[in-house]
Amino acid sequence: MTLKPLKEWRAEVPTKKALIDQIEQRLAVNPGVTFNFSQAIQDNVQEAMSGVKGENAVKLFGSDLQTLEQLAKQIEQVMKDVQGVKDLGVLHLLGQPNLVIEVNREECARYGLKVGDVNDVVQAAIGGQAVTQIYEGERWFDLVVRFLPEFRRDIESIGNIVVSTPEGARIPLKQLASITEQTGAFIVYRENNERYIPIKFSVRGRDLEGTVREAQERIEKQVQFPSGYRIEWHGEFDQLQEEKARLAKIVPITLLIILFLVYLVLNNLRDALLVLAAVPFSLVGGVLALLVTGTHFSISAAVGFISLFGVAVQGALILISRMRDMLREGYEIKEAILKSAEVRMRPVLMTSLAAAIGLLPAAIASGIGAQSQQPLARVVVGGMLTSAALILLVLPVLYQALHRFGGQSTSQNRVE
Repeated sequence: MTLKPLKEWRAEVPTKKALIDQIEQRLAVNPGVTFNFSQAIQDNVQEAMSGVKGENAVKLFGSDLQTLEQLAKQIEQVMKDVQGVKDLGVLHLLGQPNLVIEVNREECARYGLKVGDVNDVVQAAIGGQAVTQIYEGERWFDLVVRFLPEFRRDIESIGNIVVSTPEGARIPLKQLASITEQTGAFIVYRENNERYIPIKFSVRGRDLEGTVREAQERIEKQVQFPSGYRIEWHGEFDQLQEEKARLAKIVPITLLIILFLVYLVLNNLRDALLVLAAVPFSLVGGVLALLVTGTHFSISAAVGFISLFGVAVQGALILISRMRDMLREGYEIKEAILKSAEVRMRPVLMTSLAAAIGLLPAAIASGIGAQSQQPLARVVVGGMLTSAALILLVLPVLYQALHRFGGQSTSQNRVE
C-alpha cells in the first residue's frame, strides 16, 4: 500500500512504528498466517540476503521433512519469547494433500500384469495421456484425454477404475493397489543440495545482534538436534557479521595509512601520534549520540564512525601544525599553544561544525526511509561536536605534556 504524507496521518498514529504496531494487532487474530512489514525494494534485497521473504531467517538443514517440521516448531516457540523478535513464522514444507497409489506386485503377478501396466492406466485415467496433436495458429499442441471428473474425484471412484489383464479380464484398481491420502510437501527448499526449512523473523525495538545472540543461546539450551541436523543464520544478521569482520581489518589499515600520511606532513612520529589521538575524541561523541537517541549500532553507524576519522584528524592537524610553526619561530611552548589555539579555533570549529550541521536534518528526520540514514548522521553529528571541543581543550594539554622538555630546550637553543 502507498502511505499518505506524514503530516496527514491521524494523531493516534504519529510514527511508522505505531502504524506497524496497529496493523500487527489487527492481523494477529488470523491463526496460521504470518506477515512481513517492509518496502518493495527492501523486500527484494532482504530476500536476496536471507533467501526467504523476511529480514532474517534461521535455516534448519536436515533430510527428513517430518523431523524438520517438528524442530522448526520448537525453534519458533523458543524465539517467540525473545524480546525484539517480530514477524516470526515457519515457512512450512508440509500441508499439500497427496493421493498415494502403491501397486501391489504380488496381486499384479497373479493376474499377469506388470507394475508399469497399472501405472499407465492410472496416468491415463487421472493425469491424462496425449493421443495426438492439433495445429492451432502457428503452434502444435498435444491433445490429452482422461476420465471424466466423476470417475476420478475421490478415492472410491479411483479405486473402481478397471485395469485390463492380458486374458481380457477387467480388475478394479483397488484390488491391485492400496490407495491412501497423505499429507506431503508442497515446496522443498534446497541449498547446496541440502533440504532445509526456514524460520523467518524481523527485529524491531532492539538491536539486531543482541536479539539474535539471545535467540541463539536459548535455542542451544532448549532444542536438541538429531545427528545430521543443523541451523544457519542468514539475512541482516549474517551481513552484519560479515561487515564487522571486514571493518575489523579495514579500520586498522585506514588508521595506519592516516598515521603514515600525517607523519609525512609533520616528519615527527610523536606529533603524528598526537594527531591520531583525535580519533577517540570523535568516537566519544558518536557513542554518546547513539546512547542518547537510543539508536542501535549498525553498518550505517559504522560508516559514520569511519567518516569521523578524517575530519577529526584534519582538525587536529590544523592545530598541531600551527603549534610547531610558532615553536620554530621562537615562542615558548605555553605561549605557542595559547596563540595557536586562539588562531586555529575558528578553522577547527568550521571544519567540525560544517559536517555536523550538514547532517543534522538527516539525524532528526522522522519520515519514511529515515531509519536507514539516521545512524550515520547521528554518529557524525555527535562525533563532530565532541571532537571540536576535545581538540581545542584536551589536545593542547597533551601537546604540552609531551613537548614540555623538548620544546623548552629547542627554544633556548634558538635564543642562544
